[in-house]
Amino acid sequence: MNETAAASASAAEDGEPDRGAADSAGPADATDPDPVVVGEGVRKSYGEVVALDGVEIRVEPGEVFGLIGPNGAGKTTLVRALTGTTEAEGDLRVFGVPPREVDPQRIGLLPQSFDPPERLTAVELVDYYGGLYDAARDTDPVLRDVGMADDADAWYETLSGGQQRRTCVATAIVNDPDLLFLDEPTTGIDPAGRRSIHRLIERLAGDGTTVFLTSHAMDEVERLADRVALLRDGAVVAVGAPDELIAEHGGEPSLAVALDGPADEAAVEAVQEALSDGAAEEDAPGVESTPEGLRIGGVRPEEIGDAVDALDAAGVAFESLAWSEPSLEDVYLRLTGEEYSPRSEAGSGSGTFDETAPDGGDR
Repeated sequence: MNETAAASASAAEDGEPDRGAADSAGPADATDPDPVVVGEGVRKSYGEVVALDGVEIRVEPGEVFGLIGPNGAGKTTLVRALTGTTEAEGDLRVFGVPPREVDPQRIGLLPQSFDPPERLTAVELVDYYGGLYDAARDTDPVLRDVGMADDADAWYETLSGGQQRRTCVATAIVNDPDLLFLDEPTTGIDPAGRRSIHRLIERLAGDGTTVFLTSHAMDEVERLADRVALLRDGAVVAVGAPDELIAEHGGEPSLAVALDGPADEAAVEAVQEALSDGAAEEDAPGVESTPEGLRIGGVRPEEIGDAVDALDAAGVAFESLAWSEPSLEDVYLRLTGEEYSPRSEAGSGSGTFDETAPDGGDR
């Protein structure tokens, strides 16, 4: 069993107080004015490598909070600190108390790496995890929630990767948690299954569950999260609603021009000159070569025809055009760098940063 999951399971088995006794940790409904999660000046090091470097974070009741960042940025370390499975410096509070003092009945946790017993069926696994809590949901509706009702009696080891992940999601929600941590919840799940999990997360949040979502799928975070924090080199470098981050950091809409390969410098200059003809220099769209052809930035939908005329004038024959608005992925790439190498900057530790912590967990 994954260390993080094992810690949560053993805490529940140790006879912690039930939900009614958790009032000292603060109510979890959306009317609660106090934040569910607070982290101030959170720091964690593994030897000389700094995993968390003064993280500031606040999660409000009932919101879906997304955490994104490159591998090795410190995301999993932060989740482990907030769930009380690793020690960290700074002020960390969950429901108003230190993470290790929170009633585990109130927490649901799906770690990125999760290895339940393979010779149990899906229903047996959910039954087992449900049995760790004083008041768990019935297993059948939980399996229906994650789309596993038809395969409930199949051994875990015979399930596909996506079916295994759905079963793991079921073990995280069987206790009907007030705060749900999901680390890459849809990894390996097919598009239909992802959509089902997305609807489940939206429904849980609508019913008052606070969701802390970590994912590398930017479309997933953009769809689900009320607010997003981007973690880089162990520090939060941007936080806000997805549309706010996109407006501030995402850049302009662009037109992707597919050629038979990257455009050469002469083609880029010719298209740029054609676009600049008659326009002020600061108003002319920017042109750059891409692995697939060309990218023309700052093109509004009504200006696509002008871009096509400029391509014709420059003698550039294209295969297809694709117009797009900026997205959370553009924010991610802009703030981390497309070729970003974690911990490579001066003064930030050693040149490389392995995601595996010395104790075997992920950072």
